[in-house]
Amino acid sequence: MSEALLSEDRSLGMPFRRPESQMKHVLAIDQGTTGTTALVIAADGRVAGRGYQEITQHYPQPGWVEHDPEEILERTLLAARDAIAVSGVKPDVIGITNQRETIVVWHRDTGKPLARAIVWQDRRTTERCAELKSHTSWIAERTGLRPDPYFSATKIEWLLKKPEIAFVARNGRLLAGTIDSWLIWKLTGGRVHATDPTNASRTLLFDINRLRWSKELCDLFKVPIEILPEVRPSAGDFGRTVTSFFGKSLQITGVAGDQQAALFGQGCCGAGQAKNTYGTGAFLLLNTGSEVPQPAEGLLATVACDEKGGAAYALEASIFVAGAAVQWLRDGLGILYNASESERLARSLDANDGVYFVPALVGLGAPNWEPRARGTIVGMTGGTNRAHFARAALEAMAYGTAEMLAVMAKRAKVSFQTLRVDGGASANNWLLQFQADMLGIAVERPDMIETTALGAAGLAGIAGGVWQDASEFIGTRQFTRFTPVMPKESADVLMEGWQRAVRATLFWARDKGEAGSKRKKKRGAAKKRVSSAAKKSAGKKSARKKTGASRGRKK
Repeated sequence: MSEALLSEDRSLGMPFRRPESQMKHVLAIDQGTTGTTALVIAADGRVAGRGYQEITQHYPQPGWVEHDPEEILERTLLAARDAIAVSGVKPDVIGITNQRETIVVWHRDTGKPLARAIVWQDRRTTERCAELKSHTSWIAERTGLRPDPYFSATKIEWLLKKPEIAFVARNGRLLAGTIDSWLIWKLTGGRVHATDPTNASRTLLFDINRLRWSKELCDLFKVPIEILPEVRPSAGDFGRTVTSFFGKSLQITGVAGDQQAALFGQGCCGAGQAKNTYGTGAFLLLNTGSEVPQPAEGLLATVACDEKGGAAYALEASIFVAGAAVQWLRDGLGILYNASESERLARSLDANDGVYFVPALVGLGAPNWEPRARGTIVGMTGGTNRAHFARAALEAMAYGTAEMLAVMAKRAKVSFQTLRVDGGASANNWLLQFQADMLGIAVERPDMIETTALGAAGLAGIAGGVWQDASEFIGTRQFTRFTPVMPKESADVLMEGWQRAVRATLFWARDKGEAGSKRKKKRGAAKKRVSSAAKKSAGKKSARKKTGASRGRKK
């Protein structure tokens, strides 16, 4: 059941509204995996203008995902200009949030990208990450992460093997960075090459304990440390934009990776506060304050923000595919006209009829971390139709979230009473009711679900003097609450079905099959033949030596 309520975070409301011309405004740029959203947000928290531009997805090979960096810049500028035009005001400062881990490399002198951006979903470095298995604990101690193609380091390492990119690197003209760094470089006219701790912490090259790039990690991945951006505070100075972009030069004063920005935008700035974002993937974060959490049981440790935009820490569960599964049903299979149709289709069924969809379209993230996994649908019969597919895609988001929230609660020794949610898919009321049923606790959705952009605006506004801190920036918030109605026994049965489907997916990913077994047997037989031949050769050599020694004694 759902109901509207006011947040308890209503410590600072706005006593009066200044005229629009006298009020400060922040331009928030949210550069995501599927597109760029731009919002102009007034000091009283209202959205004065909005713009959106989709970006092209490139899939050159199975498991590979790429973006065009120049298109990202172009679409970002279009979205920002649209938002400014709708608002009718000139913003005072800019905040940037971005898809994390995605890597761009470009030439320092020309500013031109030397390859397409390798997206966080890309799996091309799976084998390299498998080679690093023995380094897993050592890497986790320093980064809070694990060797996985998801993160940036092996992407940069792969790009540096291209002769034309290696040549530029040897000549000291190569720059690399996540999407925030690329946008900052271009927006400032090549004057600033910088990132923030939240983005840096997702690269496998950043020591989260010392909050700086690690030479040891850079050496492990053969990444020259000098090509990496300067790390600056999330709420701080990232330079000024070129005047021609927005009609005046604007200060960039806030930067954060999308999930940490959403955590900040939800007001989860203190230890023990958590949120879940249903975007392209689903990302569950728990703020742990100044304490660096120990990653375990599929969870990661990462850098977050405190209420002033300074460095804090969080536990994170990363589920690679969430809303992207619905997008795939729409664009890949063509069985949905639009994403919102999934809610109507899910409601048309009384039950899932045993159909489960494990959307491992780019491998599995938390808690299994299996890059070889692929999307799996189980339980289909002759009566299965597109409504079952739509419902299964929505259910998968809720199952994955429930699974990881239980692990997180156990690991952090906390008891959750509510879960705050955001992201595009959180507009789906059926999904949030089902999520509450699976969790057995209330789920709260804010009136503004674009909390990623809101978090970027908050960080920029705090550094730019629009707001004093997070509590003033959040102000009075209204939430819709979804409370559990499904009996726990029924929810448990559904979760058991999901876990069975995941086991089937993992079995397929890890099973070499008959052909693989034959190859393994052949390799084993070949090794035995080589070993046998070597022993025979050694025996002959030994016999010859003994014969020679015997002859020597006879002489």
